[in-house]
Amino acid sequence: MDFDSKEHIEGAAVTLHNTAFGTFSNGAGNFQIDNILSEKYTLAITAPGYNRHEKVIRLEADLELGTIYLVKYGSEGTGAALQKTIRATNVSRQLVERPNLMGNTIYGISPEPKKVEGNFYLDNQWNVASILLYREQTVLEGFRVRYNINSNMFELMEPEKQLVSVMPGLRIQNIVWMDSAYNVPRYFVNGMDFKEDGVPISGFFEVIVEGELPLMRRTIAVFKESNYNTALMVGNRNDQIIKRNVYYYLRGKDLFEVPKRRKKLFPIFDEKAEEMKAFAHENEIDLKETGAIFQLFTYYNSQFPGFVPIMEQLLDDNN
Repeated sequence: MDFDSKEHIEGAAVTLHNTAFGTFSNGAGNFQIDNILSEKYTLAITAPGYNRHEKVIRLEADLELGTIYLVKYGSEGTGAALQKTIRATNVSRQLVERPNLMGNTIYGISPEPKKVEGNFYLDNQWNVASILLYREQTVLEGFRVRYNINSNMFELMEPEKQLVSVMPGLRIQNIVWMDSAYNVPRYFVNGMDFKEDGVPISGFFEVIVEGELPLMRRTIAVFKESNYNTALMVGNRNDQIIKRNVYYYLRGKDLFEVPKRRKKLFPIFDEKAEEMKAFAHENEIDLKETGAIFQLFTYYNSQFPGFVPIMEQLLDDNN
């Protein structure tokens, strides 16, 4: 609203400083900006022939600003109002832009937009792969691939022109790729071919130990939202994508999570349970370490014909 005439101002530009949010006032001098995150902002209002108006606002819910007056350039009889407007503008800029003022000690510098740390790829690098499709058991060779855990989609880079296409995981039966870190093959199978609690599983499992009782690993990506406390300046400022591994053993077509407790772990080896317990004791295997699972399943499966060991390096987390 015009400070002198008290008339509504149409077409005034309303923006939130350092954001993409903005609008214009209508014929009644009103404006509304929707879908804004709860945060501290500097509201700026400009109109031709008027001094710029700025105000620091903190959004925690819907906010009604009331009547806002704009002062014309060179307006007579409004010196005090003009000085107040200029003073308010300067203070708002200082609070947001100058970290050496006392105000920033209390409120903190206006934070940058939060980011997402991490990614949903099983391996962020492109790996040369051989891909077996369900349809007609077709084999694709020479492609470089990345696997998105969250979407269960494979990104395929064509070897010659390096064009990238996307293939749903449900079309792929298994895939072998050369690990980018250790240059050894990694073997993945589609969970749709197995069942957990009688239900097929979406996503892929990495075969860690093959044999009579295979050991398999599934990597899960979890989105963790920022817990940063602006007032106390503690916590994680950014959202995070955290990956963790869950280990399974395969009996027939049924997958079971590897027990974490000692009393439940050894019985899965059936008649060799006591032998496995003795092996762990003699070799001082710490069952709290991930490598212990690999050692136990490797030893167990090595006692059956046709066992082929896998590279131990792949037990490390390379995501």
